[in-house]
Amino acid sequence: MEFYKIMPKIELHLHMEGAIPYSALFQLIQKYGGNEEIKSPENLEHRFIFKNFAHFIEQWVWKNQFIREYEDFRFIAENVAKDLKRQNVKYAEMFISPSDFKKCGLYCQKIIEEVYKGISAVSGIDISLIIDLVRDFGADNALKTLNEINEMKKFGIIGIGLGGSEHEYPPELFSEVFETARNMGFKTTVHSGEACGAESVKKAVEFLKPDRIGHAVNAAYDNALLKKIAELKIPVELCPISNIKTGAIKSAEFYPIEKFIEYGIPFSINTDDPKMFGNSLADEYMLIEKKLGCGHTGMANFILNSIDTTWLSKDKKDALKICFKEEYSRVSKTQYDNQDRSRP
Repeated sequence: MEFYKIMPKIELHLHMEGAIPYSALFQLIQKYGGNEEIKSPENLEHRFIFKNFAHFIEQWVWKNQFIREYEDFRFIAENVAKDLKRQNVKYAEMFISPSDFKKCGLYCQKIIEEVYKGISAVSGIDISLIIDLVRDFGADNALKTLNEINEMKKFGIIGIGLGGSEHEYPPELFSEVFETARNMGFKTTVHSGEACGAESVKKAVEFLKPDRIGHAVNAAYDNALLKKIAELKIPVELCPISNIKTGAIKSAEFYPIEKFIEYGIPFSINTDDPKMFGNSLADEYMLIEKKLGCGHTGMANFILNSIDTTWLSKDKKDALKICFKEEYSRVSKTQYDNQDRSRP
């Protein structure tokens, strides 16, 4: 675990609003008041325990009530970026969900500007933004949000995603949205096969033609679908601990990463909403190592391969690979030297 804490990392499925450090979220709760049960940052860890996916969504909404002003987004983004840097994350593609805050009278473009300022204040980590169109607000709102962000690419926007209540808003409702996004030059990803079965993933592939699929865990139970995803070379954003915590998967024992490996489907390993699930990338890597018995080198190869699933240019991918390999070698040598010196 100590090795995974210090090794270089990549994160491609991370929601900013679910990654707010407890200390920062506690400051926002104090700022707005009205919640006496949260007396310290530690209370938040106990608050974020979920019965199922629907309960997780309820807690997501509860948390968002303490994000009310534009300055809150800059504050959150900077604190999340600092936390990622502390974990030695070298590159992240991070979701933000501006539609969740329209009810507060906050405009999408201004939210994005403030988030960009926040992440830009932290050096030593590169973060691109994915705008989650949030399926719960419907296709019309998603199209409106697309038009709002189309001229905002200079603020680090690299693509769009579709999260929210998968079981209530199927992918076919958003086919026009995804086609429009592609025409605008955005990369696309969709949360699918998380709260619904393989059929949801099948429809997402058919109607949305996404560049990546988030979670996709239930696709593992349909071999024909896995073959299709492999043929189309669609990478999946795996979030093991998230799926266990929301009940999508019973336990780590049942997490079907072997199926994605078997079919040669490219994948990344991610945390999703780390401060709500109490996980980190080090925890995710440790879980996968124990499950597969792949060791540090095998895990490093998974991470290195995930760089190809990023939405960076080829030049930036190549540079990130060189950076990863060099730092991984240094970390490995340091660990070896420390172990050697500790021997009697």
